[in-house]
Amino acid sequence: MHRTALALFLPLVLLALLPGCAGSASTGEAMHQDMVEQGAPYNDPELQAYVTRIGQRLVASSDEPDTTFTFTVLDSPDINAFALPGGYIYINRGLLAYLENEAELAGVLAHEIGHITASHHNRRQAASVANKVVATTTYVLTGSGDLANASNMYGTELVSGYGRDMELEADGLAAEYMYNVGYDPESLLEVIGALKDQEQFQRIKAKAGGKPVATYHGLYASHPRNDQRLKTVIQAAGELDSSAQPDDPAVPGEFQQHIEGLVWGESVPSDRSESRYYHNKLGFTFERPLDWTVTAGARAIVASAPDGSSELTITVRRRDPNASPQAVLEGSLTGQLSAGAKLDQAGLKGYTGITGSGAGARRVAVIDYNNLSYLFDGAAQNFSAQDAALLAMIESFRPMHPAEQGTSNGLYVHYIQVPQGATMASLAASTRIPDAEAQLRLLNGLYPRGEPRTGDWIKVIR
Repeated sequence: MHRTALALFLPLVLLALLPGCAGSASTGEAMHQDMVEQGAPYNDPELQAYVTRIGQRLVASSDEPDTTFTFTVLDSPDINAFALPGGYIYINRGLLAYLENEAELAGVLAHEIGHITASHHNRRQAASVANKVVATTTYVLTGSGDLANASNMYGTELVSGYGRDMELEADGLAAEYMYNVGYDPESLLEVIGALKDQEQFQRIKAKAGGKPVATYHGLYASHPRNDQRLKTVIQAAGELDSSAQPDDPAVPGEFQQHIEGLVWGESVPSDRSESRYYHNKLGFTFERPLDWTVTAGARAIVASAPDGSSELTITVRRRDPNASPQAVLEGSLTGQLSAGAKLDQAGLKGYTGITGSGAGARRVAVIDYNNLSYLFDGAAQNFSAQDAALLAMIESFRPMHPAEQGTSNGLYVHYIQVPQGATMASLAASTRIPDAEAQLRLLNGLYPRGEPRTGDWIKVIR
């Protein structure tokens, strides 16, 4: 369908989904699919899985543990998070950069879950929402703005304006859900402090440039910095029986691990193939059939056929510079290796072979890349028929090209330890972004005049 015709057609479809209910689940589903098809989600499977895990943990502790929720990280630099009807919750990577730990991330997600469980979408006027659906969808499909701005319109235009009472209700529910999981509910106040610092900075910058101030619809649009009503709501959860609260579920360092390498600022264009899987953090890629799914977890990366008949599992271990790939492979097996062969691809050295026999045969391999050894384990119900495809995937493993990484002009969040004598001014001197010193302070909770301590881990932009 022609782009202009589609722009006129889709709003009518979305309006048909709004027969009188501003919080229609089908409306949220249509908008979610629209954003996905337009490429709005951020391309980092590990980060996405991490956010989803935290979100589902909070859902399980909520008033609606059996309701289906979908969590998505959007590739937008805007500092925003929002919820759509039907349990669709979004957080922009731009907001993630300014959070300090997992509890703060949980606070943002729990706040948005609270909007859903309190049915706030259903308590607003359908006509207002319908008009914004038309405006936002037309904006996306006519190409009158980029995706980052379009997804931000969904967040700030379509679902803004809950009102202070609804925001406080969402905060109270968020504090309760966080407490039930084991997070400190007062982390919500830390988020508000960070966002209020951002609001102050944006206000000063906007005033100097004669522009309006953008705000996050929830935690810092309607709350004053010293909001006593909010503190009362959050502290009510903190006053519950502490002996009954679970332990903090956060794994030390895991939040920092996922934020390391996060794109900062505008999206970074890349040249990627749909037939390849890309691991952004470790910088490798391999080819897999288009209908296969790849799941990246903390312990392994698994590529699976749609019918489950075959899969390739990749694990990683620290490379032993004194051991060849063949020695590493043979040392990792309990049985004998047959049909062994060296691998030499894209400058990487490796070794592959077959272990086991008959129905228990598996294609295995080791490839060294940087300071890591990648171990491959391929299995299939019909191994003789699928072995060639498993081997082809292993042989397609290579480093990502610069164009695929989009690193030529991109900026990223990195953690460093503060050198002795360093100040925010000295660290900002080598940072090629506008308002570098203020931005580094905002990223690290040191705005407007704080200084880091020697040895502290802080975020920088490079």
